[in-house]
Amino acid sequence: MTITATPPTAVSVQPRPTRSRQVSAIPTLTMRRLTLSVRNSRSVAVPVLTPLLFALVIAPALANTIATPAGRDTYMTYVALATAGLLIPLNCMFSGLGVIVDRQQGAMRELLVAPIRRSSIVVGNLVAALAITALQLAVLIAASALRGASYVTSLHLLWFLAAALLFAILMYGMAEILATRLPSPEEYIGVLPVIAIVPFFFAGTLFPITSLPHWLAAVAKVLPLTHALALFRYGLTEHSGAQALHNIWGMSNVTVMASLSLLVVALFTIAVFTGAVRLFTKGGTS
Repeated sequence: MTITATPPTAVSVQPRPTRSRQVSAIPTLTMRRLTLSVRNSRSVAVPVLTPLLFALVIAPALANTIATPAGRDTYMTYVALATAGLLIPLNCMFSGLGVIVDRQQGAMRELLVAPIRRSSIVVGNLVAALAITALQLAVLIAASALRGASYVTSLHLLWFLAAALLFAILMYGMAEILATRLPSPEEYIGVLPVIAIVPFFFAGTLFPITSLPHWLAAVAKVLPLTHALALFRYGLTEHSGAQALHNIWGMSNVTVMASLSLLVVALFTIAVFTGAVRLFTKGGTS
């Protein structure tokens, strides 16, 4: 009897995605996330209405209530820039809520087995969140300027842009970590105020951190939001920003203080976003 051996079936191994393929996937993933976030004209109006409300109603009302007539415009500028410290965390954290919904009801499982790097999914979502955040900040600054806030236009603007970019990446990294670790939207929403709202009241937003008790002022100096807000003000108003930086560092060289604050925000951003990417790529959302 002759026994014929059947040749083993070749197993096709899917090649590891190359870096070029990873980069090319990011624009597609970004557009996908933007399409999910901005489905119609109402979805565009909602992110715009929040900065308009702060710039046209809340900031002027606080200025009329607290500041003297001579310092009204200055304080309104102060509060308007503080609003950026609330808009960025809220928008980025709500973007993380979309990740949870996508994992439970969307196409996240299909994306996880697609021939792309998992990190590109995080980066694509990040870019979409940054785009919406940039729109909100532009509306906030433009509307508050029309309402009477005064901003300087110089190279100092680069401090604002750098701080806003780093802080937005930091907050979205935190959102990804929470979206990976928390199993339901209800738990995520329960944690959101602690991360996005509570630091707002202790970071030199409505009043300088020197007005806080000494122990709470020390805590405020550790918060990345405190450093980001000081850089926002230094980038767009110079004087109040220099004072905010001095309240943190107590130095006389403003450039050195601004560089140190930017370094603090950058270190927080690198640590948090790197952790978010590693957590996601290890399969935390699969």
